[in-house]
Order: sequence, then C-alpha cells, then structure tokens
Amino acid sequence: MRHKSKRLLAPLPIFAVSLLAGCGIFATTSKTAEHSSVPGYDLVGAIRAAGDREKSIIDVNPLRDPSVAALQDAAQHDEQTGKYADAAGKLDQAIRLSPNSPDLLQERAEIAVRLRDFAAAEKLSHQSWSLGPKLGPLCARNWQTVVEMRLQAGDVAGAQTARKWVQQCHKAGVPRY
Repeated sequence: MRHKSKRLLAPLPIFAVSLLAGCGIFATTSKTAEHSSVPGYDLVGAIRAAGDREKSIIDVNPLRDPSVAALQDAAQHDEQTGKYADAAGKLDQAIRLSPNSPDLLQERAEIAVRLRDFAAAEKLSHQSWSLGPKLGPLCARNWQTVVEMRLQAGDVAGAQTARKWVQQCHKAGVPRY
C-alpha cells in the first residue's frame, strides 16, 4: 500500500515545477505589447482616451478660423462614416490654411493611423508636439500616438519611453482648500 502512494506522489514535484515555469512565461509578457495585435483594438480610441484622461490644469484651445473649423467638422463627419481618405483630404486642406496648428496636425495623425500609415502618424504627432503646449490633453494624445506606433513597429522599449512622456504631459493644479 505504501508503495502505491509513493508512485502517486513522485510526479507531483515535477508537475509543480512545470506549473511555476509556465507562470513565468506569462509574467514576462507585457499587456501593452499584446494589445495592438488584439482584433478589434482601436488604436485611435486609445490615443483619444489618453487625452480624455489627462486632467491637467493646462488645456490650450486656440481660436479657430471659421474655414478651418468647417473643414475639421467635415473631416470628423467623414471619419465617423468611415471615409478616412476623405477626412485626410479635408484635414490636409485645413493644414494648408493653418500649417502651424498642433491640434490639426494631431487630428491628421489620428486619421493616418486609421489609414494604417503609421510612419506618417508618428511624424505628424512629433510635429504637433513640437508646435504645441507640451502639457495637457493634446500632449498626451501626441505621445500616446507615439506609444501606439512604436508598439505597431514592435519597439517595446520605444513605447516604454514614449509612455513616460505621456505622464510628463500632466501639470497638477494648485490644491485649493
């Protein structure tokens, strides 16, 4: 009887080690590296969510030329209806009218993501950041775009660095009691 119990207990240490080794595989896999390959993951949604989450004391909203605003509104409608190339064309027109507008450049970067032109998206986001306030929601969207584009390129280290820049976009307010 004792002989049977030893036979049953012998595989347990091997099973336990195998189980623990398997856990190590999953512990080293980054959720951020996986999310971009998940079907249905919305890259632009993640970018815009970063801006929405940013509750910085700084939020710069420049005055808008009415013709530029009309093009932006039309581009937004095109995007909502899935006409990304049309939206890109309208934003390109708006950028020609206002070439140093960081918010237009970021919107165009997000449409470039929709068009899967990741190199252009990252370039436009960097350009937007260099012209923009470097704080607040627009800054967070700029750097989240870089995070997503680096993940698309398989550059996890670059994405980690860009994620640190997203955090630097926050400017806390003065506590009021």
